[in-house]
Amino acid sequence: MVSDALPHSLDIQCLLPWQGLLPVLVCLLPALYPELKPIQSINAHPSNCICIKFDPMGKYFATGSADALVSLWDVDELVCVRCFSRLDWPVRTLSFSHDGKMLASASEDHFIDIAEVETGEKLWEVQCESPTFTVAWHPKRPLLAFACDDKDGKYDSSREAGTVKLFGLPNDS
Repeated sequence: MVSDALPHSLDIQCLLPWQGLLPVLVCLLPALYPELKPIQSINAHPSNCICIKFDPMGKYFATGSADALVSLWDVDELVCVRCFSRLDWPVRTLSFSHDGKMLASASEDHFIDIAEVETGEKLWEVQCESPTFTVAWHPKRPLLAFACDDKDGKYDSSREAGTVKLFGLPNDS
């Protein structure tokens, strides 16, 4: 296990290079940055990796790729535990919910996929009028913010402005 081989004070970083390789690097102390030491490379995708996010519980990280797949990885074992294949275009952005139970992913598809992390089940499909550039969950609530490429159409296309939209989920408390 990778985490057993590392002192707990180390910061694990992942970089996203070409060709789907995902090298895992270690930075000993923030003061020593940018001296990173490779500890392992993973063949994560058959095409380029575009984005990566760690879940807030530290159990998983997810990668999004030009192959339109989202892969969920176990941090300790560095094995892929699940793939999400509901997008048709390269995955641009990922975000885990505050409790690590949901994963939002988006691309040039006109929807955002929200999946349950543990089962891979689709929970919601948020419809969008244009491709999504970024998604981000609220740090304490089940509230998703997202920004799309929606300057055309009903918005004032003469302005250099974008919009941020919200998708709220029912709160358990």
